[in-house]
Amino acid sequence: MTTPHGTSHPSPPTPFWTPDPVSAADSRIAHFARHHGHDPLDYAALHAWSVADLEGFWGAVWDYFDIDADTPYDKVLAEERMPGARWFTGATLNYTHHALRRLRPDAAAIVALDEKGASYEVTGDELRAQVASVAGTLRDLGVRQGDRVVGYLPHTPHAVVAFLATASLGAIWSVCGQDYAPQAAADRFAQLEPTVLITADGYLFNGATHDRREASHELARALPTLKATLLVDRMGLSWTASAFPAATVTWQEATARTEQLHCAAVPFDHPLWVVFSSGTTGLPKGIVHGHGGVLLEHLKTLGLHSDLGPGDRLLWYTTTHWMMWNLVVSALLTGATTCTYDGSPAPHARPDVLWELAARHRVTVFGTSPQYLLGMAKFGVTPSVHDLSSIRAIGCTGSALPASAYPWVRENVGERVQLASSSGGTDVVSGFAGSAPSTPVWAGELSAPNLGVALAAYDADGNPVVDEVGELVVTRPMPSMPLRFWNDPDGARYRDAYFTAYPGVWRHGDWITLTSHGSVIVHGRSDSTLNRNGVRLGSADIHDVVERLPQVAEALVIGAEEPEGGYWMPLFVVLAEGATLDDTLRETIRRAIRTGASPRHIPDEIHQVPGIPHTRTGKKLEVPVKRLLQGDPAEQVVNPGAVDNPELIAFYARLGADRQRQRAVRTTTA
Repeated sequence: MTTPHGTSHPSPPTPFWTPDPVSAADSRIAHFARHHGHDPLDYAALHAWSVADLEGFWGAVWDYFDIDADTPYDKVLAEERMPGARWFTGATLNYTHHALRRLRPDAAAIVALDEKGASYEVTGDELRAQVASVAGTLRDLGVRQGDRVVGYLPHTPHAVVAFLATASLGAIWSVCGQDYAPQAAADRFAQLEPTVLITADGYLFNGATHDRREASHELARALPTLKATLLVDRMGLSWTASAFPAATVTWQEATARTEQLHCAAVPFDHPLWVVFSSGTTGLPKGIVHGHGGVLLEHLKTLGLHSDLGPGDRLLWYTTTHWMMWNLVVSALLTGATTCTYDGSPAPHARPDVLWELAARHRVTVFGTSPQYLLGMAKFGVTPSVHDLSSIRAIGCTGSALPASAYPWVRENVGERVQLASSSGGTDVVSGFAGSAPSTPVWAGELSAPNLGVALAAYDADGNPVVDEVGELVVTRPMPSMPLRFWNDPDGARYRDAYFTAYPGVWRHGDWITLTSHGSVIVHGRSDSTLNRNGVRLGSADIHDVVERLPQVAEALVIGAEEPEGGYWMPLFVVLAEGATLDDTLRETIRRAIRTGASPRHIPDEIHQVPGIPHTRTGKKLEVPVKRLLQGDPAEQVVNPGAVDNPELIAFYARLGADRQRQRAVRTTTA
């Protein structure tokens, strides 16, 4: 194969999975393509149109999903620029109206699940009634358009109802899970100066009830702008209302009213929610998204790429502070049933509980993370003991999914199931690349850039490259790009985050390869890339091959520049139960990297560690660990409230301090 520039590329590899032509031709994305004069099975041509003609494509999405605007738009894209693109000017609408309009009155809108296997359903009529009642309660508590309502809540229907009620008023929503310490939650919410806090008495995780009443009291006291707190009785614990600094209302009272739902008509770019960055250094950034941009982006992502609609059921393991929670709620936009889940994804007592629930409730799209799938394989869980015949696709996101996971899914879930890996971010609360019912799947690769996403890989000079590692960039605007950052009046922080490297072009901070056969390979964060002697490699490529070894539970590789011009590349491993890090295992690891990743990136040292620190959404803290190992003070490197296990930060800080002392001794001796 030869490109237009004469560069020879190898023939495309054989796909791991190919779509059934009949099923693909009957999908919503095929119907959409056919309706607009495109070959329903030619995804590449459809994508090319979607980024060449932004106005035509997004106008078609508006029409296809029959957006019910209170006032029509004047122009699809009134001003194309980044940042600051102006979409669907003149239109007024409301997200909540669209989330409820397609639900069947007597069918399940939400199926509530937990790690004990318990479940209950909320019908379309029940959901509408609860949203109307809570909206009336919030209105009586003084919540007005533009005010902020925040949730300290587990992943249960209460969070969905609270969000929809807030959005119906034109107020602004933000939420985080209760595994956040009160101070970590306050670091986010206090920036918003919220009017109302909605909090639960606790949550389930790994067989235990976690009492969050005192944490809720502490959080409320840290939010001086509160007018009231709504108290959710999730675990049946007894609230002490007098411990809260402002008025309290029980969830039972808030949902007991008989109200008609009235959704405020707000401009297309009116703020819908504020989602926060992980906040590993300094205060988390509040990222503001609008009603209209989220509505269109999520309808495209869920309705076209995931083929969700009435009769489908989505179960995606998430917490309320991960952007996937936002997408889980948005399944309602398509008329599909969404599932909430409170608990551990793999509790000790029943590690296959998610598969069991997916079978029992006839889930059609199952979503998870690479760590979950790899963990299932390593610990010998066999999902196929359950009837998973309803599942047609498994979505996977959060980090790069290694090629080794694909055969396991085929063998344990089914050959006909599409394993749809995707990559995006909280920043756009959506995806940049993924799959569709009409795209093949190559193991270890994302099938294609998403519709409407002008994705490119840039080299160091800002030129687009194919079949080479480059910076992930988006060269034309998306409707769900942030409206702004919170408390960033001149937009400087927003511009610095994405637009300084290539003015007018979104730089996301990931290394990717766009292949000549149309797929996307994600190599990890570009600020944690391994650069040994000028040869760059994504850390995910090392993690993939090392974590395939049965003796290794998890791995983290760091490339640290040293003051004398040297480059230190250690590998840290968490061992599987019963494994020992001896010379034999070290050589096994080196050989795996040499043959499976790169002979130029053999680690200088291999260390056994008690754990790898992650953000609350499960991403490895590569850059903070690198800085700790370079000797930077922990308090300047990472916010403990943003880490899943803060004790590990102290561990790596000690390693860094020891290394600095050793370097000082060597320098003095020399």
